[in-house]
Amino acid sequence: MSDSRPITPAAAGFSMPPEWAPHRACLMAWPTRAELWADRFDDARREYAAVALAIARFEPVLMVVNPGSAAEVRDRCGSDVEILELPMNDSWARDCGPIFVRDAQGSVAAVKFGFNAWGERWHPYDDDARLPERIAAHLGMRLFTAPFVLEGGAILVDGEGTLFTTEQCLLNPNRNPSLSREQIEQGLRDYLGVSTVVWLPFGHSLDVGPEGTDGHVDAIAQVIGPGRILLDAPADPTSSEHATGRANVERLRETRDARGREVAVTVLDAGPGMSAAYANHYLANGGVIVPTGFGPGDGPVLELLASVYPDREVVGVPGVTIAFGGGGPHCITQQIPEGDPARP
Repeated sequence: MSDSRPITPAAAGFSMPPEWAPHRACLMAWPTRAELWADRFDDARREYAAVALAIARFEPVLMVVNPGSAAEVRDRCGSDVEILELPMNDSWARDCGPIFVRDAQGSVAAVKFGFNAWGERWHPYDDDARLPERIAAHLGMRLFTAPFVLEGGAILVDGEGTLFTTEQCLLNPNRNPSLSREQIEQGLRDYLGVSTVVWLPFGHSLDVGPEGTDGHVDAIAQVIGPGRILLDAPADPTSSEHATGRANVERLRETRDARGREVAVTVLDAGPGMSAAYANHYLANGGVIVPTGFGPGDGPVLELLASVYPDREVVGVPGVTIAFGGGGPHCITQQIPEGDPARP
């Protein structure tokens, strides 16, 4: 009897590369949902353009825009950004766009996960849910479809079999109420090609309101190398992130990655009273795109990141409005790995 189950990326030899691996391009989506930004809508477009132009210094940028909005993006970004007109509802490419995987021959495929607008928070979201298949078609790329809900901001990988996520988000019943923790882990193995899932207890404590994501890991962490993670864990006991950050550090001390290593933690601490989006930065080819504008923490954090990424240029971009909307440069981008498209 033949097996009618779909072939998964892992079964086909694909896995998600780490963010620091070479990129073919960066995928972004132009601000669209005006009610999210309220009176900051124009500021949001200005900051998205600043992020796109900063990344374009290091790698090509593919900006998805709603049909009819191309002229606006061209006015703000010039010819440095490639424009792709596709219908969409919102502007968080990391969460609703495809996640890209690569095989040992260097072929790149796309994975479409279910998308329900962060637990049915925003409506409509039908065009965002179809964005992966439309982008894969534009790129002429093979598309795998996963049978569960996942946003790209909920996971980070090291390219050596380890995936980091948070219990606060992936175990929230507003995503996959019928799936157990073990079933979610197996889905991550099957569709992202990882072998070990590291569960941090918490994302950002302020990321649980009506406009939140229920604690995406990319709001508090970034994988900076094999066996190494940067983690937001303020020492100030009055910080809203102090207790959750320490709990995450302790969890990492208790776990091992896919290679059996204890994960080396570099603590990101913006200073007393600071709770910002610095961990939500994007690793471009040779660059680090970091949100700034949050106050006195900017300088020390940029210095820390320069030491963490000695072979990359650290570039600060305005990020206050994107943070107001619920994210940072990492949330509004998705790396497309270097390689030829795996044909459908």
